[in-house]
Amino acid sequence: MSSVERHDEPRFNQIISKGLNRRQFLQATTAAGTVAFFAATPVATAVAAESNSKLLGFKGIPASTSDTIIVPEGYQADVLISWGDPLFKGAPAFSQGADSQAQEQQFGDNNDGMTFFQISDDRAVMAINNEYTNHEYLFAHQGKNMSADDVKKSQAAHGISVIELMKKDGQWVFNQSGRLNRRITANTEMMMTGPAAGHDLLKTEADPTGKKALGTFNNCANGQTPWGTYLTCEENFNSVFGANSSVALSSTYARYGLSEQDAGYEWYKHDPRFDLAKTPNEPHRHGWVVEIDPMNPNATPKKRTALGRFKHENAALTINNDGHVVVYMGDDERGEHLYRFVSKNKYNASNPAANRDLLDEGTLFVAKFDAKDGELKGDGEWVELTFGKNGLTPENGFASQADILIFARQAATQVGATTMDRPEWVAVNPKSQHVFCTLTNNKNRGVKDNQPVDGVNPRAKNPYGHIVRWAPSGKDHTAKRFSWDLYLIAGNPTVHTGLMGGSDNINKDNMFNSPDGIGFDNAGRLWIQTDGKYTNEGDFSGMGNNQMLCGDPESGEVRRFLTGPVACEITGLTFSPDQKTMFIGVQHPGEELAPSHFPDGGNTIPRSSVIRITRKDGGIIGA
Repeated sequence: MSSVERHDEPRFNQIISKGLNRRQFLQATTAAGTVAFFAATPVATAVAAESNSKLLGFKGIPASTSDTIIVPEGYQADVLISWGDPLFKGAPAFSQGADSQAQEQQFGDNNDGMTFFQISDDRAVMAINNEYTNHEYLFAHQGKNMSADDVKKSQAAHGISVIELMKKDGQWVFNQSGRLNRRITANTEMMMTGPAAGHDLLKTEADPTGKKALGTFNNCANGQTPWGTYLTCEENFNSVFGANSSVALSSTYARYGLSEQDAGYEWYKHDPRFDLAKTPNEPHRHGWVVEIDPMNPNATPKKRTALGRFKHENAALTINNDGHVVVYMGDDERGEHLYRFVSKNKYNASNPAANRDLLDEGTLFVAKFDAKDGELKGDGEWVELTFGKNGLTPENGFASQADILIFARQAATQVGATTMDRPEWVAVNPKSQHVFCTLTNNKNRGVKDNQPVDGVNPRAKNPYGHIVRWAPSGKDHTAKRFSWDLYLIAGNPTVHTGLMGGSDNINKDNMFNSPDGIGFDNAGRLWIQTDGKYTNEGDFSGMGNNQMLCGDPESGEVRRFLTGPVACEITGLTFSPDQKTMFIGVQHPGEELAPSHFPDGGNTIPRSSVIRITRKDGGIIGA
């Protein structure tokens, strides 16, 4: 009997039944901290109620299938910059027929995570990930019969765009003359730093030191350091590798999705660096968190190997009460894990330059969640991924700490970490120190043996996703233990009952699927972005296009704030320090040739874009 047949509806009933006793749990609890954490849990029917949130000052909007951006009354949304826009004076204007040299001087494709760095009242810089390319739009031939220059253009459309902003008529706008404008691509020189730098598995014929890598690509989300640098996270790096001839690859390659067949980019056909038969170590040089100084166009980006190699979604950094830097990270693939890095040394607030290499030394951990049968809450622990501990020894295939970091996924499996439903963005609530993580969906839950239905991943073939949150023991982000519950379970209450209908703060007016990007503003509002099914049919009827919502973690209330154009993902999130301007991303509008012409309209091809959102009265976003 499959795990689906064992656990599906009976387990749902168990969970709902136990959830109804949540109020009794709260009444019996005497620890104020525990009450504060679990009281806002919206999963239990017994504590669900329509709230009048003090945080959410806007009226929620309906779902939409329109090919445009829609925001609440009193707000306006404008395009800041789009794929192909020239970044420098004299750079070519956007054209689908542009060559690789033009693309190197233009804003990259499929913008994702981003961070706003203010320099003065009227000057700022933004670092913006350009995750991947849609060849159906990047080339007039839609990626068929790729030439060598086509490959270079695709590589140039990946990476990071650093753009300078200035104030004009009270609004932040792109400054094409800004001296900080910069493109970082799949061919930009990088430094490998930390414990894995120089390891034999990172050495290639072009770089026998194993310390000088080229390029970053498939950069999903991001992080920001208090010392003024940008963290960009390499996710689906495996997609650009293939082989022109047969090659024997060990299981370590398969665990990261590497094989002789790429995802259609065809880089390996024209660039031997991506041919696994010729350069088998090149993939080990990718899948890292990269630290970039956006204020210095000449600074070499650094791949921080101490944070582990996997398919990074984002890097949520917080300074612990004792000064240690803590970074939370999700590995975005079905059945992978949540990680935490704790720095060896402490943050120096008085000397920012002293912090520049804090991410090179520290300890990597992976999460293990526990729950009593049928409950949507429990405890957990961070398991150390250190050579010689927890079975991470030569007998189990790990010869050094560098081995553990290069093969962090295998190390997590060795120590028994909990497999998750695609852990994506992580965010730390600035008001409470609780940590939230989106678990976007997982068709393998309850199907594959290593992904059984459990408390923290409670639905088989989870099509809608959910958000888990945890409270570190004693508000200490370096503590071994934590307590967790589910803040939100996405679903469709117009189609399903039980858990497939979603938690009690989900209704016909705010329902959505596949939470992906999340982030907090200074007031503690949780902004939730989606990257899910936009068919608006069947299980997803009434949900419309992908969207952004805003949640109040205290009351549990969630309201829809924004809807995007056809076939897009809403992603990337950053604010100006005064919280009066929000920037979000519209990624891959019209993907797979869906009928979108965003943002230019007419018969134009769709282009990923960064969107600037402000209030018409100049007020704080969301208030």
